[in-house]
Amino acid sequence: MGDKKSPTRPKRQPKPSSDEGYWDCSVCTFRNSAEAFKCLMCDVRKGTSTRYDYMKTHPSEKMHLAVVACGERLEETVTMLRSAIIFSIKPLHFHIFAEDQLHESFKDILDEFPYEGRVNYTLYPITFPSESAAEWKKLFKPCASQRLFLPLILKNVDSLLYVDTDILFLRPVDDIWAFLRKFNSTQIAAMAPEHEEPRIGWYNRFARHPYYGVTGINSGVMLMNMTRIRRKYFKNDMTPVRLQWGEILMPLLKKYKLNITWGDQDLLNIMFFHNPESLYVFPCQWNYRPDHCIYGSNCKAAEEEGIFILHGNRGVYHDDKQPTFRAVYEAIKNYSFGDDLVHSLLQPLEQELQKTTHTYCGRVYKVFIKQLTKSIRDLYARRSKGR
Repeated sequence: MGDKKSPTRPKRQPKPSSDEGYWDCSVCTFRNSAEAFKCLMCDVRKGTSTRYDYMKTHPSEKMHLAVVACGERLEETVTMLRSAIIFSIKPLHFHIFAEDQLHESFKDILDEFPYEGRVNYTLYPITFPSESAAEWKKLFKPCASQRLFLPLILKNVDSLLYVDTDILFLRPVDDIWAFLRKFNSTQIAAMAPEHEEPRIGWYNRFARHPYYGVTGINSGVMLMNMTRIRRKYFKNDMTPVRLQWGEILMPLLKKYKLNITWGDQDLLNIMFFHNPESLYVFPCQWNYRPDHCIYGSNCKAAEEEGIFILHGNRGVYHDDKQPTFRAVYEAIKNYSFGDDLVHSLLQPLEQELQKTTHTYCGRVYKVFIKQLTKSIRDLYARRSKGR
């Protein structure tokens, strides 16, 4: 019997594409027109194979962290910077915006940090647009609205993590920095919700202006792709014409200045209300505040994984209202670089936290050291491997 010939399969035809004429950047995922040689968002060349390959060939990528310090915030800011240094892996560059009288003190302290080469800093004066400087200075707290102008001032910085002075990192900055690679093609910034529980939310109960989502967003920890921010045209409720970042700030202030309570944070809420596709929302353990525990524990992610970033707003690091928060602050402030983290930081902190169990936050004190314990263990593991 002759061999049976198997039927010839038709050649697979390429799928018709509704996206012809475009290419998606393999690093930042932005959709570019066919004629673009480089990505319009991150300047990576067309044809770069994968995000992994790009990161592998850029191993010394610096993480940029910005903070604004005025008044009596020197010690608090330095403590925040210390917490960033302790666990982070990639090099850090601090952009410190401070009143002129604080510059020398910052230099004296930071120049003594034993991490030359891995940590750099730049000091900047507080600056606002000259024609409206007085209005911006008196908005909410002194200097607070400086953060709104960072994309316009730091023109050569592609991405930036802005944090308030009352932030403490309990895991590497690298881990929140990694959210930049999770942004889709429309997202330009990431923040956490203002509240998890609407029944105690401020925006949904009291705000007299638009705000993002169900309970608004908190701007104390704000991750920004500043290249995208500078290039975006924002929808708004002032004109049918979309406006760029530098064009929209003053009109927003003029329209809403009698209706906003929390200054620049309210303006950001208004902007992302009209441009919700532009915001990446990260979970509450990346911006854990007293509101997450003083009315009972309401950040489930922190209960499961621990607190990643602690935000001691309302001055709780410096009074006796929330001793759990103050204990963490004091432990990091008093830690000496190079000392054993278990015996000099973790164990003394746990002993202090056990004294706070008479408070609502103290009842869940283990969430304050759960991630910290892991961060210390991971740090020693990296060191033992000689990394």
